[in-house]
Amino acid sequence: LGPRATGRPGPRSKYSLSLEQVTKALFISNARTVCNEEMLQQEAITLCINVSKQQPFPTSGIAQLRIPVYDDLNEDLYSHFDRCADIIQEEAKRGGRSVVYCKNGRSRSATVCIAYLMKHRKMPLAEAFEVVKMARHVIEPNPGFMAQLERYEQDLKRRRRLGCRFFF
Repeated sequence: LGPRATGRPGPRSKYSLSLEQVTKALFISNARTVCNEEMLQQEAITLCINVSKQQPFPTSGIAQLRIPVYDDLNEDLYSHFDRCADIIQEEAKRGGRSVVYCKNGRSRSATVCIAYLMKHRKMPLAEAFEVVKMARHVIEPNPGFMAQLERYEQDLKRRRRLGCRFFF
């Protein structure tokens, strides 16, 4: 694991065009960057996970998944954690690369990336958060999403303790 940014740093580096690498097969970004076809091709992205209700998808033939949530304290992102994590993992097993994004690449997309690391890399929440933060320093999941990640961490611990393999 290790962070790597692609693209050119600019005066608005906070939201400049860049895909930040979380793992070999997982990137995080914002909607503006993901709509730049060249950047997606440069990183051989095969799946775009759009964690928003309104942000666009790129126009290319890349596989797409929309998780229709707003960046709101009361939104239920928890119910999407397993599905997103499993899809990212399956894409990686096929040799593909996923990018998870939302409007600014700060809250919703970061939450999904953290959930993936918790489930498939078996990281505790604090470690998963730091890995994603190292890749994209502007991440800041809203308090509602952080509470859902805390709940997910406990749920994953319980599943592992019970040996419920069918959940994974």
